[in-house]
Amino acid sequence: MSLTAFRTLGHSGLIVSPLTLGTMTFGTPRWGAPDEVSESIFHAYVDAGGNFIDTADVYAKGRSEELIGSYIADRSLRDQLVLATKFSFHGGESGNANAGGNGRKNMHRALEGSLRRLRTDYVDLYWMHTWDMVTPVEEVLQSLGDLVRVGKIRYFGFSNVPAWYTA
Repeated sequence: MSLTAFRTLGHSGLIVSPLTLGTMTFGTPRWGAPDEVSESIFHAYVDAGGNFIDTADVYAKGRSEELIGSYIADRSLRDQLVLATKFSFHGGESGNANAGGNGRKNMHRALEGSLRRLRTDYVDLYWMHTWDMVTPVEEVLQSLGDLVRVGKIRYFGFSNVPAWYTA
């Protein structure tokens, strides 16, 4: 399969490669890919024509996003790539009950950190990483829609979520 056999993502107008580069193990030398290997994988994917990069704020405690951000910046690829990241899990701030979950407060906290690490002012696709079983779907949708309207995200999606919740 060619990485340049582009297609739309679902029912959107977002054009993506048929295979996404998942970067969960980037920056995790003990059980994943050390920085140099991560960089080689990234460049091989992009040089083969791939354009869809997926990461998350919790991958390697943010290191995956930092690496992806530097690789994209070093080659001035931001406009050519579709960049996706996720939120939901706790940000590690001890004693901060709002540093995790799908509420508006955490969503904004997580996105600001991701944008900083990714060295960009927007992400193309922002995923809710998991269902927190607490936040009303109306709050999630309103918050994500607000982020689209202010231009910080272009599209949003749901991962590891029951179908009835998404519907």
